[in-house]
Amino acid sequence: MTVTEDEKPVLELLVRVEDDDEKGPYVKLSEVLEKGQESEQEKEEEKTDSSRFWFWVKLSLLFAFLAALAVVGYIWIGPLIMDKELIPLIQWEIRTFTHPVCGLLVFASVAIFPTILLPSTPSMWIAGMTFGYGYGFLLIISAAAVGVSLPYFIGQLFCHKIQGWLERYPDQAAVLRAAGEGNWLHQFLLVTLIRISPFPYILYNYCSVATRVKYGPYITGSLLGMVPEVFVAIYTGILVRTLAEASSAEEQGLSTAGDDEERGRSIVAVKLSQVCS
Repeated sequence: MTVTEDEKPVLELLVRVEDDDEKGPYVKLSEVLEKGQESEQEKEEEKTDSSRFWFWVKLSLLFAFLAALAVVGYIWIGPLIMDKELIPLIQWEIRTFTHPVCGLLVFASVAIFPTILLPSTPSMWIAGMTFGYGYGFLLIISAAAVGVSLPYFIGQLFCHKIQGWLERYPDQAAVLRAAGEGNWLHQFLLVTLIRISPFPYILYNYCSVATRVKYGPYITGSLLGMVPEVFVAIYTGILVRTLAEASSAEEQGLSTAGDDEERGRSIVAVKLSQVCS
């Protein structure tokens, strides 16, 4: 097919015609197109099957790699961090702070850290290690009420700037804007879902003002949505303390067994010297 400047391109369709006993030397164009479409569909199905196969292969390799990392962390990295970092930290905390002072520090950190965009989860771990589930939960949830209220009131000073930021990211801000619509119950439910979701709660503390959500559903939905996170943090702290105590007890048991063995050897040596003399 040749094309000049004044001529328009013309598509030439070449069709191979074979003799058929029934139809003769004629063939329908629709049959040729149907065969072409069927071949293309078969190729697409083959590509889809191959892509699915490689997807599962990559996913299996990813899980295998994560499992290997978990085994390495459990066998080598975990005990190393436990012996070098966590046990000395817990011992220093016990020697340095009393329970009232430790509770005051945990309350202050959980209440202030979200305002200055710092995570308060390590403080929740310390609350779990020191106070357990009951007092630890009451301490954290009361401090969290202050921690989510301060950004709400401080964010009112920068409401216009926050609204401009939300307008630049409309897709990410769609759910946040929906939390400020509807009645009290609607706002309460959406705030609770946002707290449970993986959306960064530190940013939402300031963005909530720009969505015009009321303080009542905001504070109640926030505290209810934070309950699972608080219990997980407390459980983590208790687990870390239990592992640290077990590790230190094992070390003390090994050292005691070693001392007893040395004492036994010394006694045997003394008796042998007496017999020889």
